[in-house]
Amino acid sequence: MNKTLKEKTIEKLIYIGRKNKLLRIFAIIGLAVSLWFFRIVEYCRKGTKRFACALFVLLCFMVGNSFAFPVFQEDNGFVAKADEELIAAVPEDKYFFTEIPEEDMPLEKNTASEAENDLEQTDAEIAVPQFSADDWKLVLINKQHPVPEDYDFEFGSIKTMKGTMKCDERIIDSLLSMIQDAEEDGVTLAICSPYRDQDYQEFLFNRKIEAYMKVGMSYMDAYAVSSQAVTVPGASEHQIGLAFDIVSDKYTELNAGFAETDAGKWLAQNSSEYGFILRYPLGKEDITGIEFEPWHFRYVGKDAATIISEEGITLEEFWDKYL
Repeated sequence: MNKTLKEKTIEKLIYIGRKNKLLRIFAIIGLAVSLWFFRIVEYCRKGTKRFACALFVLLCFMVGNSFAFPVFQEDNGFVAKADEELIAAVPEDKYFFTEIPEEDMPLEKNTASEAENDLEQTDAEIAVPQFSADDWKLVLINKQHPVPEDYDFEFGSIKTMKGTMKCDERIIDSLLSMIQDAEEDGVTLAICSPYRDQDYQEFLFNRKIEAYMKVGMSYMDAYAVSSQAVTVPGASEHQIGLAFDIVSDKYTELNAGFAETDAGKWLAQNSSEYGFILRYPLGKEDITGIEFEPWHFRYVGKDAATIISEEGITLEEFWDKYL
């Protein structure tokens, strides 16, 4: 008696499993798969009539519903005819579009000059400031855009909680105005880190790497983690004198908790009025490459700061959109 394909397959798998211990597990898996496969084939073979009936019913349903769509009725003129009958049934005095009484008509402009003045005023209201990539206030410094070798600026001195320190002299007036206005609102701001040179930035970065290595990290892992907390030397905004780490007299820690202090909230809400932005906001770490730093503020000028603040974007995103 001729054996079926199912019987031959099962016998072959059982034979392989008995003869070779190494292949036994594969034989068992193959046996299970084969049994399921042949059972499905047998079910489909015995249920041919049921499947054919179900397919026929489905086909009839699809055809019947297809001809019910308006696209088919429009081709035959049914929809257009129905619309014409509906419009004809509506009295002329019931149409939706009625004539506006003359006394309710808006007054026309008396002169052409008034219209021109209104147009100029509208353009002024919607005008967006023009920005230049060469503007010193907007220089982009990050891991992909290090400080240019020929970058130069005039130093100015400011008094901080650590004594007299330096920054770009062009932003001192804006910085002092911000600190003074915050004081009037009951918030005392303190500058703890303005300009840094290359050597000091290297010191801070290497110190962070060593701290991570002491807890068991490899150098490469420590470097990767450190670069998210301390900017890589040569790519820090502190090196161009436009960035500051700002704390307060009541909270001097550089951590995420500063965002919940009165000083942190005041800066987040008002710094753009003085040309500063929160440089590394929460939720933008994948763009800036730096973890959330609610204490780090960067000067970009009032126009750019206003746009960045209102749109909730980073300096990188500002460059992509406006420069």
